[in-house]
This record gives sequence, C-alpha cells and structure tokens, in this order.
Amino acid sequence: MRIHSHSRVVTFLVASLCALPIAAAFAGEKEKPIVVEDGKQVSIEYTLTLADGSTADSNVGGEPLQYEQGSGRILPALEAQLAGLKVNESKHVELSADEGYGPVNPEAFQEVEAVQIPEEARSVGAVLLASSDSGQQRPVRVHEVREDKVVLDLNHPLAGESLIFDVKILAIE
Repeated sequence: MRIHSHSRVVTFLVASLCALPIAAAFAGEKEKPIVVEDGKQVSIEYTLTLADGSTADSNVGGEPLQYEQGSGRILPALEAQLAGLKVNESKHVELSADEGYGPVNPEAFQEVEAVQIPEEARSVGAVLLASSDSGQQRPVRVHEVREDKVVLDLNHPLAGESLIFDVKILAIE
C-alpha cells in the first residue's frame, strides 16, 4: 500500500513537472488582439460633420460601412487614422480639405447650354447625376444659372471642406 501511494505521488510530480515548461511557455504569450490593419475587412459606423457643425453624412442606426483596410475605398487619411483600433473603439478624426476631397478646382466648372439641363434642375444648388463614357455616375452641382447657359460645378460636393468624422469600429475580420 505504501509503495502504491508513493507511486501516485511520483506520477503526480512527474506529470506536474512535464506540464510546467509547456504552461510556462504559454503563460508569457497573450493572444494578439485583432486590430484595423491592411488587408482586414472592417465594418464601421460613422457621422461626418462639416466645420459649420452641419451633418454631411451618417450611417448611425443604418447599414454599417464595410471596406478593406488599405484598399483606398475610403479616404486614405481617414484609413490611416483608424489603423490600430479594435472592435468597439471609437475615434474623432479631423481632416483638412487637402486630406479630404481636395481644394475646389476652378477649372472644374463647365458652362453648358441651358437646354441640356432639365428645366426643374435649372436652379443654383440643384444636384444632377452625370455619367462618364464608362458609365460611372457622379454628382454635379448647378453653380450658376444664366438666361441661356448653366454653369456646372464638377468638383466633389465636399471639395474645399474640412471633414470631421466620428467613427466606431463594429467588426474586424
């Protein structure tokens, strides 16, 4: 009986000693958290405001914006600010006009015959959709209306604007 009891103690000690180096090897390593980095699929919730405090866009309460970090699908300066964030982290990001959609380009104004513009859209501030030869659509704003001509602003609608984003990371894959 005594030998048997001693045998259990030895078996326990041997098993404990063998497990110790394995446990010690893993004890120092923590699982690396998943963060926003190039190649990761990221889902965000955001609100975009302008310097005057007006809200230009928001998906809060709606469908999350999904993109691949490093793909250029969102503004590069915004992507750079989101790098390293984890799920449920939020960030306030302020971008200058140059970091956003650039300054207003005076050469991006085009004068067209008024008859080319639908009558109901011949008012300053009206937004039309223009199609390129490749079929890609983009917004075009009516800048000025004259008797027989209309001046269109082909700049991005947010060109020349400082952009303020409040972003929350919803998911990272």
